[in-house]
Amino acid sequence: MRIIFMGTPDFAVPTLDALVAAGHDLVAVYTQPPRPGGRRGRELVPSPVQRRAEDLGIAVRAPTSLKGADEQAGFAALGAQVGVVAAYGLILPRAVLEAPVHGCLNVHGSLLPRWRGAAPVQRAILAGDTETGVGIMQMEAELDTGPVRIEGRTPIDGKTAGELTAELATLGARLMVEVLGDLAAHPAVAQDADGLTYAAKVDKAEAQIDFAKSADEVERLVRAMNPAPGAWFEFSGERVKVLAADVLPFTFQVPGDVVDGALTIACGDGAIRPTLVQRAGRGVTSAAELLRGFPIPSGSELA
Repeated sequence: MRIIFMGTPDFAVPTLDALVAAGHDLVAVYTQPPRPGGRRGRELVPSPVQRRAEDLGIAVRAPTSLKGADEQAGFAALGAQVGVVAAYGLILPRAVLEAPVHGCLNVHGSLLPRWRGAAPVQRAILAGDTETGVGIMQMEAELDTGPVRIEGRTPIDGKTAGELTAELATLGARLMVEVLGDLAAHPAVAQDADGLTYAAKVDKAEAQIDFAKSADEVERLVRAMNPAPGAWFEFSGERVKVLAADVLPFTFQVPGDVVDGALTIACGDGAIRPTLVQRAGRGVTSAAELLRGFPIPSGSELA
């Protein structure tokens, strides 16, 4: 099938690879423009999708917007049978959605209509959902409202956002290839009107740990913010990221107090004990390693 692929982060790369491996004709890849990065932010760094497309020898286009008539005409001129979208990051105008013969299909990382929006993986973890998944959705002009052609499910268990995103990316790639292999066998089914929730983009301010919350909530925050931006607390004027933590059943008087020499921290209900941490500008270490070089004694109050 003649395909235009549209994606930007690592999440999208497995779908691009799967389409190529399945023998589809990738006529162009659309991705977000290179962003400042590298050493001290002086270099423009192409997206993971751009790098992979160039390795595969596929033409790359990186417009800042698709709202202009010229960009829309250029998109339509490619004569695609279908557009495949995976975490592209730009709004697709109706003219773009309707240009391919079969419209545009999106790899969405949730079980729609739960968690429409920008951060479905993180929101599912934060909410304590036990299960999530990925759906192949026929795109409409409104945000994530389109009918779904197929979906796959997976338990969340104790996975981090990074682990779950990688799992859903692989699952979504397989499902997209399955749908494109026989569109007629995978009709678009309207989303259920019940269970609608929105997954707002994660704000960095949300990553600060509020120890007044329960230990379970804090641990979910830790997993939802791993790998980025990283849940954190502050001690002695320095931020410490918590990348993994155990939940302990003990209940203490003052949330935020360090209650022992192993960095057990009281929460509103229960306690957490960080197991993987990271100081600013340093590598990831165990909590024990952190404490050897950066003591946080029992009785300390964390913000």
